[in-house]
Amino acid sequence: MTAKLKTRKPLASPLRRATLSLLGAAALALGSTAAYAQLEIKLGHVAGPGSLIDQSAQEFARLANERLGNKAKVVVFGSSQLGGDTEMMQKLRLGTLELSIPSTIMSSNVPAFGMFEMPYLVKNREHMKKIEAEVLRPTMLPMAEEKGFKILGVWENGVRHITNNTRPIVKPEDLKGMRLRVPPGVWRVKMFQAYGANPSPMAYSEVFVALQTGVMDGQENPLTQIYSAKFQEVQKFISMTGHVYTPAYLAAGSRKFKSLPADVQAILEKTAQDVQAYVYATAARLDGELLSKITAAGTKANEVDKNAFIAASKAIYQEFGKEVPGGTDLVEKAVALGAAF
Repeated sequence: MTAKLKTRKPLASPLRRATLSLLGAAALALGSTAAYAQLEIKLGHVAGPGSLIDQSAQEFARLANERLGNKAKVVVFGSSQLGGDTEMMQKLRLGTLELSIPSTIMSSNVPAFGMFEMPYLVKNREHMKKIEAEVLRPTMLPMAEEKGFKILGVWENGVRHITNNTRPIVKPEDLKGMRLRVPPGVWRVKMFQAYGANPSPMAYSEVFVALQTGVMDGQENPLTQIYSAKFQEVQKFISMTGHVYTPAYLAAGSRKFKSLPADVQAILEKTAQDVQAYVYATAARLDGELLSKITAAGTKANEVDKNAFIAASKAIYQEFGKEVPGGTDLVEKAVALGAAF
């Protein structure tokens, strides 16, 4: 009988083994990259580079990414790259955007947040911290959840002042007939109507051109938003009304946020709260720096009769109490917390 010879597969050459190893490593790398890309966390906002909101967003992303490691990555898109405030709030609710930093627009989505649109309600940041702990978190954040929004952190937009090209504003009557851009939000419109102005909601990204072309006579914003948007280049006067302190919120869509891995959720929420100290410190520093830079550009600054503005604001408080369920209680608690300041 003739013995059957067993055939052996030829051993892979060193070159073949190295090639297979490289191909395997590349496949693994592509797989891990795909998984990593699925956990990209987009953070959108409307503010420009150097603004308080942008600095806050960048600090949050830096610290969050340090803590997240390879679990996920926060990427910041500022200057309305992902849309205006209204559009981004819709994207949060739909789950097509992970994070945004709304401010006034919150009052258009959750009526109780209109409390922060009440003139001269918040006295300073220490007062705001008390409101956050005793009114905002226990009462208002659950309301936001019901509307589909998860508030991770309470930050700051700032104390708002009026700029315009017509005249210095000293008393409310100086605003009579003035075309004034305001952010989307019913209470800011009502407030300036009560002062005699002609307010028009407009996306932040459109304001510079509206001022430059004379479509709008003026606008109102915190110093950091005014300076970073270069409004001082197209405005003659800045009146230090300090009419509203506006918080900003690091917000997510509730459903989208819950779909993230639990450890990622925890890191994002903890980081959002930890960054508040940086936000407040940066805001205080900018408050001390920016007015001189704005006036150096040729915009003239003036103080105002705040008592006259406060007196003209009483009707807004009364209307808020009537229109928003529980609004009077919210305002009264917030005001009482400011007694020590």
